[in-house]
Amino acid sequence: MIKKMFFAGSGGQGALAIGQLIAKAAMEEGNEVTYLPSYGPEMRGGTANATVVLSDKPISCPLINECDVLVVMNLPSLTRFEPMVKPGGVLFMNSSLIPEKAKRSDITVIEVPANDEAEKLGIERAANMVMLGAILKQTGVVRFDTVYAELEHMFSGRKAKFLEPNRKAVDLYL
Repeated sequence: MIKKMFFAGSGGQGALAIGQLIAKAAMEEGNEVTYLPSYGPEMRGGTANATVVLSDKPISCPLINECDVLVVMNLPSLTRFEPMVKPGGVLFMNSSLIPEKAKRSDITVIEVPANDEAEKLGIERAANMVMLGAILKQTGVVRFDTVYAELEHMFSGRKAKFLEPNRKAVDLYL
């Protein structure tokens, strides 16, 4: 089993955090994992993407040319990265911020109104956690309980007050 995933958006949208949480959870579940983040010089607002490769065998290279799962949080990411999805792969798109439809018919497209759902919860910054819940529900790539444990690490100490709101956002797709 090798699963190649790519997460893209602009800085501050949390695309890197989604990838990091999935990568850490997959490691906890005993998988071989690579996580390769990339972002522009201006963190918030610039481009941000991450590659995650999961396998039950050692991974020889973290770089990918195509992916099984693509997650895009904004329109520029859809335009740039949609061709990366393997035929038969899955594209998750943040339909709150992407007014266009995917152009390909050989992939499964899942539209998630991530920003709208996060806003309804009163936690606008948790759109990435809404998207994470949708990814977990559709792909089963890692278990929800493993992600919850990673969320507890991410939101500890001074950030502990953000744990429950973010968990609620992930839970929308349980």
